[in-house]
Amino acid sequence: MMSDDWAQRSLKAVWHPCTQMKSHEDFPLLAIQRASGAYLYDHQGKSYLDSISSWWTNLFGHTNPIINQAIKNQLDQLEHAMLAGITHEPVVLLSEKLSALTNNQLGHAFYASDGASAVEIALKMSFHYWRNLGNGDKNRFICLKNSYHGETLGALSVTDIPIFTDAYSVLTRQPIIVASPDARLAPAGISAESYAKSCLTELEELLQSSHSQIAAIIIEPMVQCAAGMAMYSADYLKGLRLLCDQYHVHLIADEIAVGCGRTGKFFACEHASIWPDLITLSKGISGGYLPLSVVLSTDTIYAAFYSNNTSQGFLHSHSYTGNPLACAAALASLKIFEDENYLVKNQVLSQQLYDAFTWVTDDLRIQDIRQLGTILAFDIKSQIAPPQFSKIFYAKALEHGLLIRPIGHTVYVMPPYILTKEQIQFLASAVRHTLDSICPL
Repeated sequence: MMSDDWAQRSLKAVWHPCTQMKSHEDFPLLAIQRASGAYLYDHQGKSYLDSISSWWTNLFGHTNPIINQAIKNQLDQLEHAMLAGITHEPVVLLSEKLSALTNNQLGHAFYASDGASAVEIALKMSFHYWRNLGNGDKNRFICLKNSYHGETLGALSVTDIPIFTDAYSVLTRQPIIVASPDARLAPAGISAESYAKSCLTELEELLQSSHSQIAAIIIEPMVQCAAGMAMYSADYLKGLRLLCDQYHVHLIADEIAVGCGRTGKFFACEHASIWPDLITLSKGISGGYLPLSVVLSTDTIYAAFYSNNTSQGFLHSHSYTGNPLACAAALASLKIFEDENYLVKNQVLSQQLYDAFTWVTDDLRIQDIRQLGTILAFDIKSQIAPPQFSKIFYAKALEHGLLIRPIGHTVYVMPPYILTKEQIQFLASAVRHTLDSICPL
């Protein structure tokens, strides 16, 4: 069957995520038949370089033989068992490995299937912790302006992107929104570090007056991804950790997109040499194979739930919590990461990305060029970008054999860690050719 046939059948049968379905009357679906390494292939055999790791999940390439084999081995042994009252080797090993990666600062792993669920778990844990300590009034949450933490109702209550939140605002509790340290927002003549400090000053004023009502602040460390890859100073994280300690507010680090080595450290919060009270992980943790998310907590938070009183326990569950197949995929991904020393390899990848995209620095169509680890982004000036820029760019890039999805006027790449130098050169060239065809100089 041809790609067009599958695309038409999908339009009738599948309700696609984060999509206005009517838009596919003008922008046809891309039907993929198979994948290998950094490439996706349609039914005609045309390849597409996956420059965004299939929504930031696929770290070591598609159909990776090591992860494939780990899942096959686990499939013959144990495919699933509920985690209530039962445990199994893969979930224990994965939990121990993740704790070790935090230098055993966060030693208790609670599992779910997706990032939004992990965020909800972290929010509930924070509130319930304070409730168990007799501080039930601490039930408000702070998030950054333009923040995104997922699209379930709880996650939307700490998200500040109107296209996601407006329709459901009557169903959610509104967050306390504070200034984002996004370096692009710094006034002219003010450094990113100075601007971040001013954001902390504003936050401290809020905490001075309202800390008795606030359970936690949630952030994406170093990069607000859905806000257009907004990057900020590590000094903000250092100051934030101090404020949370001073005013007895939990710090939740949403590492769903920025964790697993994406920013140059395994956890993005390591750039500031701090640890949060709760970490959420998903996306890359299973190498892009199976739905898996996890919340890591400190001993202090865990101890507040340890009681003879059942109602004081954390009574949250998912049917597929700690699924052995997903845990096996995650263990295999972490083994690749460790055995092949990807923190060092990614330094090379980051430099190669920088070198391949040097053309953007002198391009008059472009502003706010930024990079952290293997995330590279820049903005197209609004007066140049045509209406529906992101959709047009996406569709035109497919013609050049590139899968890329701009966020508004922000063009970004977040590729698999396995790219060769030649593939990086192709990526940069395809981005440039795509931009030239849409916004000619």
